[in-house]
Amino acid sequence: MRRVVPLRSARPQAWLRGVTPGLSVKASMEMGSNSTEKFYRIPEGKGPHSVGCTDLMTENAVEGSFLRLYYPSCNATDNEEAPWIPDKEYYQGLSDFLNMYRVVGERLFQYYVGSVTCPAKSNAAFKPGEKYPLLIFSHGLGAFRTIYSAICIEMASQGFIVAAVEHRDESASATYYCKKKSISEPPEESTSSMEKEWIYYRKLKTGEEERCLRHKQVQQRAQECIKALNLILKINSGEEVTNVLHSNFDWNSLKDSVDTSRIAVMGHSFGGATVIESLSKEIRFRCGIALDAWMLPVGDDTYQNSVPQPLLFINSEKFQWADNILKMKKLSSNDANKKMITIKGSVHQSFPDFTFVSGEIIGRFFKLKGEIDPNEAIDISNHASLAFLQKHLSLKKDFNKWDSLVDGVGPNVIPGTNIDLSPAEPK
Repeated sequence: MRRVVPLRSARPQAWLRGVTPGLSVKASMEMGSNSTEKFYRIPEGKGPHSVGCTDLMTENAVEGSFLRLYYPSCNATDNEEAPWIPDKEYYQGLSDFLNMYRVVGERLFQYYVGSVTCPAKSNAAFKPGEKYPLLIFSHGLGAFRTIYSAICIEMASQGFIVAAVEHRDESASATYYCKKKSISEPPEESTSSMEKEWIYYRKLKTGEEERCLRHKQVQQRAQECIKALNLILKINSGEEVTNVLHSNFDWNSLKDSVDTSRIAVMGHSFGGATVIESLSKEIRFRCGIALDAWMLPVGDDTYQNSVPQPLLFINSEKFQWADNILKMKKLSSNDANKKMITIKGSVHQSFPDFTFVSGEIIGRFFKLKGEIDPNEAIDISNHASLAFLQKHLSLKKDFNKWDSLVDGVGPNVIPGTNIDLSPAEPK
């Protein structure tokens, strides 16, 4: 499903301007009491670097790249934090994905998360002076490029450049590309000659086989990750790249800033399957991290040809099931560089940002929160990821202090899986 709207400037929409950073949710609405307002907020990066972010879109066509870049930045006190969900069309797409009426969903999302910003400074100046490893991030089904900011910001604060891809395979709740307005349309005030062509989530058709659709999508997703990699390396080499979103970020400042020998790929759920597919297609990805991977989209040829690079599976306690875990084990059998851990008390939504911007009752009702504190869960995931990346990208950091987590040793983490994989007894 597609819809066209005029392309305005890269600044946030009016309904996002002038709002206090963070999300203000009236506790009385959620708790049924007259308590004071409680603030929920996406956690800031804990590393030594300040973090900036900017959006990049190439080409006036669906085949171009679209990503949000998170990066170590100079201190930018004058820059505002980036909007978390930058267009109301994403609310509409989320409503479609959740089978809600758009008019209801849009109002609910606007009320609860319309004021949320992510703790990264929009278009802040890039911090030069060293070569940073590169991480490509792939979102899950029904998600989009901005809603894994807690993970991406933490990685950037620890010295990574992170390119969070927005996939155009109709698996995102919503996404768009830019195209030239038709001449017949009347010019509008404060608009450019471009307009946004929106692409919404495609539901399965009656009788359609899901594995076939998802396998086709995961192949496109892997190509989009590789295309994003090529794009960042092109910028790194000093080639001119046109950003059709016209931000004021200086892309020339990224020249010679990427350590081209240290590149990895990471993703959640459908993005986890995308990690595997990307590793199988692109050897420049030296390792991968799959967060609560959904293995259905992975093709048989990937199992047959194997994936040579190191791979870390970080699973939640409540999402996985035997058949899915067995597929992971099939891919990682007899390979010491392929690891699996499970975070106790976590749920599938412990990885995206929604877990941080929802209160306890709403969070539990919609399974956005597990029994573990969301901040502890994301810390375990991020620390295990950093330790794994240090080992397999040969980084000279201190992330090896979290090596035990990669082996499933530590509070609220176990090695392997909590799922019973013993064959069912015959009836």
